[in-house]
Amino acid sequence: MIKSNAMLDAKGLTCPMPIVKTKKAINELGAGEIIEVQATDKGSMADMKAWATSSGHHYLGTIEENGVLKHYIRKATAEEEKAEKHHPHVISNEELLDSVARQEHFVLLDVRESAEYAFGHIPGAVSLPLGELNDRLNELKRDSSVYVLCRTGTRSDLAAQKLTEAGFKNVINVVPGMSKWQGPITKLEG
Repeated sequence: MIKSNAMLDAKGLTCPMPIVKTKKAINELGAGEIIEVQATDKGSMADMKAWATSSGHHYLGTIEENGVLKHYIRKATAEEEKAEKHHPHVISNEELLDSVARQEHFVLLDVRESAEYAFGHIPGAVSLPLGELNDRLNELKRDSSVYVLCRTGTRSDLAAQKLTEAGFKNVINVVPGMSKWQGPITKLEG
């Protein structure tokens, strides 16, 4: 059994709420203390790791037990902690819809989990879940314009930062993402 200093119940919550609650809970811990975050959202695996890395906290790992993901994160010391940053280039859903209507050339990268994508995505969007991004960067052209999309803009922000750090030059985060998308959607037929 892994010992933690605090436990956060984020079961039943979807992105971005497990991260939002973890940010608040980790502030209550002392430097070096461990929080266990229990979640059921499969996307939280990539989200927790990416958030912890971007904020300077130490993502220790995740254990799955009976459908519950137990994420372990060590709070950073003052020297380790990073100011949380956001990707500077953002467009709204409406601006994306205009770009689609004008048939502009760009890659629309959907970084939600594959099940989220299957049940509704923008036509032409490429599915590449955040947790697979590092391993699949070679599938994307670094000189392409890449618009990154998720459900709320949180995962896509983390993905946009990763792409920029990997040398992609024209990366734009779509906010607020699929949760408020009013344009055409392709859905799984069933």
